[in-house]
Amino acid sequence: MIEANTPLLRKVRYFWPLIVLCLGLLIIVAIVDSTGDIILAQTLVEGLVRIVIVVAIYMFVGNSGIISFGHIGFVLIGAYATAWQTCCPYTREMFMPGLPTYLLNNSHHFVLAIFLGGVLAAVVALIAGFAIMRLTGIAASIGTFAFMMVFYSAYLRWSTWTSGASSVIGLPTTTTPWVGYAYAVVTITAAFLFTRSKWGLALRSSRDDEVAAKASGVNVFGQRLLAFVISAFFCGMAGGLFGHFLGMLTVDSFYLGMTFITLSMLVVGGMQSLAGAVIGVVVISVVIDVLRRLETGIGGFSIPSSSAEVGVGLILLLILILRSSGITGNAEIYWPFKRDVSSEGALRRQS
Repeated sequence: MIEANTPLLRKVRYFWPLIVLCLGLLIIVAIVDSTGDIILAQTLVEGLVRIVIVVAIYMFVGNSGIISFGHIGFVLIGAYATAWQTCCPYTREMFMPGLPTYLLNNSHHFVLAIFLGGVLAAVVALIAGFAIMRLTGIAASIGTFAFMMVFYSAYLRWSTWTSGASSVIGLPTTTTPWVGYAYAVVTITAAFLFTRSKWGLALRSSRDDEVAAKASGVNVFGQRLLAFVISAFFCGMAGGLFGHFLGMLTVDSFYLGMTFITLSMLVVGGMQSLAGAVIGVVVISVVIDVLRRLETGIGGFSIPSSSAEVGVGLILLLILILRSSGITGNAEIYWPFKRDVSSEGALRRQS
């Protein structure tokens, strides 16, 4: 029997929220993969990619308190940056003839391409964040939305690099359920460590009381910019995963529709909770999958088209009215066993 104050148990208790989330997703992926249902597997992969996006948004929104409507812009940047490196040379020459000679003639491995797509999104976030992160409240939120509109319009008209309004096809479909799970675990782990770090604590202090945080010596602008850049990096990687899940890219996919669904998932789960970000994606993904299946008809029963969007809207409305803090109440997953004062004190000192 493990004693209450052993270092191992303290570590397990400290990482308990992370362990539960990763194990829960592992069980879901294993069950779906064992069924052999192709449609269910596609829904699972889409959900895992959305987990990466929503958790990345949580890293900034949940800790800073600033609602960002622009993070899908980073998903867009990462998606096309990855496509420039992985789609076949013929596709690049046909759809994106304005690319530099190196990109037209060379391809990178899927993992490296996704990483570099995330890096490009982070660099753009660093540049844009120098202006946007100096704003506060609704002004900062509008600034992030304006950022997304700028990049959406630019990519929609940059035909020599993005094929404009046309689709880019020929991307290898390498985002499998297990690949999506691996990136989801990496993103969840990064969000957990950032939240528990001194930077996450400083950022949350500015969320709760900006004036008091500044009076305590917190560089609010710097902390917000750091979280903005880190979250943009993971959104950029999610864009690469999304493109290599569909096998094609269209600029229209990265606009208001994706912005609404990802923010809805975060709000439904709990905006200030890592567990809420993951649970919100799982709940909304299940609802969307069920409604989509009912739209096509099950056992002679069917519902009108576009019911999935209506269902998500109703769930979001009910959550905002009945439980504004989300399903989790902005709380994490707690250690379920009996605690004692001495071990809790040791845990707090260690963290």
